Amino acid sequence: MKRRTFIQTSIAAAAASAVFKPFYIKAQGKKYVFGFSQCTITEPWRVQFNKAMKKEADKYPEVELIITDGQDKTEKQVADTESLIRQGVDVLLISPKESAGLTGVVLEAIDKKIPVIVLDRNVNTDKYNCFIGGDNVLIGQTAGAYAVKLLGGEGAAKGNIVELWGGMGTAPAQDRHKGFNEPVSKESGIKSLLQPIDCDWKQAKGYDTMTTALKQFDKIDLVYGHNDPIAYGAYLAAKDAGREKDIKFLGIDALPDEGVTWVSKGQLTATFVYATPGVEGVKQALKIVKGEPVEKKITLPTMAVDKSNCEQILKDNGLA
Repeated sequence: MKRRTFIQTSIAAAAASAVFKPFYIKAQGKKYVFGFSQCTITEPWRVQFNKAMKKEADKYPEVELIITDGQDKTEKQVADTESLIRQGVDVLLISPKESAGLTGVVLEAIDKKIPVIVLDRNVNTDKYNCFIGGDNVLIGQTAGAYAVKLLGGEGAAKGNIVELWGGMGTAPAQDRHKGFNEPVSKESGIKSLLQPIDCDWKQAKGYDTMTTALKQFDKIDLVYGHNDPIAYGAYLAAKDAGREKDIKFLGIDALPDEGVTWVSKGQLTATFVYATPGVEGVKQALKIVKGEPVEKKITLPTMAVDKSNCEQILKDNGLA
């Protein structure tokens, strides 16, 4: 495979730029090229995703890593992925913006005998080599059980809930809703106040949707955001309305400098770990190119983060 030398650009600088340019780990005479199609870097979780992935790839002198940014647009991510295919990467890694829209280009890579690892959000085929991500149904169930406990416990829970969705066209949002609803729907005293509204994983949309909900409903007991930025946006809206002390806020992701910090400050009641899959993606890609077997599905662990353990997590990450 023809090799080129690329300029390495940091994740932080790319995130601050209006137009993201792919960064490359500088590689001369290296053996394997891994191409990663990231759907966006507008979300802090995905910035951390890229950062951790790059750090892991840096450990291996035989690896060259290319990361592209789909700029939160399906058509851009398709074009990025097609470009990686044309470059003849040894392994394609992809985290789709949406399942259906990226399935075709994944199948194109598979047809060209390029191994594919799907990260975080799945596609509508099982012909890939490996899927790595959290169990979003389990995470939703864990959050739902936590909500039931906050509202009075099994069989006695009462309260009004606002659920703020991530991208409704994505499997994680659907699964986080499904899992959360399993324990919550068993409680006759719990009422869900809103029809599904797509907050697209964005803090600003969480704020706007919550602002509207606060005007509609005099009593809101708990907010369940499909990620921490949405939940935090809802908290800020409630604070601006003078109602934040009356409401419990649950989110998902548990980045130390984001969700865990917000729990520590009492802004979120709890968050649930949704580990970034980039590190494991690099490890599995190395196995593939070396001819070693890989598991079809790798599920990353989760746990609740609240006042009982948030300070220790912050200390472990040098933030306290």
